[in-house]
Amino acid sequence: MRVAVLQSNYIPWKGYFDIIHDVDKFVFYDDVQYTKNDWRNRNRIKTANGVQWLTVPTGSNIDRRICDVLLADPNWARKHWRTLRQAYSRAPHFHRYEALLSDIYIDRRWETLSDLNQHLIITVARELGLKTQFADARELAVTGVKFDRLMNLLIKLEADVYVSGPSASNYIERERFEEAGIELRYKSYDGYPEYPQRFPPFEHNVSILDLLFNTGPDAPRFIWGWRDFSG
Repeated sequence: MRVAVLQSNYIPWKGYFDIIHDVDKFVFYDDVQYTKNDWRNRNRIKTANGVQWLTVPTGSNIDRRICDVLLADPNWARKHWRTLRQAYSRAPHFHRYEALLSDIYIDRRWETLSDLNQHLIITVARELGLKTQFADARELAVTGVKFDRLMNLLIKLEADVYVSGPSASNYIERERFEEAGIELRYKSYDGYPEYPQRFPPFEHNVSILDLLFNTGPDAPRFIWGWRDFSG
């Protein structure tokens, strides 16, 4: 069982979905401390005027978990959808995903940031053809704090392999994985090929929506498929 455990992000970049591709089960770790103006509630898109942030308003209170962040003002969704349409309506594959995203941004009302993020991530993952199972850490009733809780979660899931983002190497205790008999793998984000992106110069660090709108069903080739041909 290959497992990844990450906090949910707002329309995350392609590397996030690369990790989802690498595992059998992906756990949303949203019952942890919320960090404001991080990837939790914002991301970047390409526009004719350069890179632009899309930020979901979450209020000033940071003393709460990600899953407890309420979205009190619904007006952000219509604004984000208008910005996305302005930036990408002429992209080759925008209309392929227009109805799907309009349902998310216009037809629905999201009460919490976690609900929004998780729904968007799962929706995009399925569009990319991913069969990965998704779970929410809250449903697993795991005890412990900080790194102990993560290890208890992996043991409960009977993980054989844990796939982590590269930045986690700053705090991960490798010996704990060896003791538990779990292989630790760090994901590399190196080598992603450029794709036909509007408004040069090319920028890798933007939302997955940029890749979908520009490449459509060919998107997986630019996330993980290219490795099959890179030698």
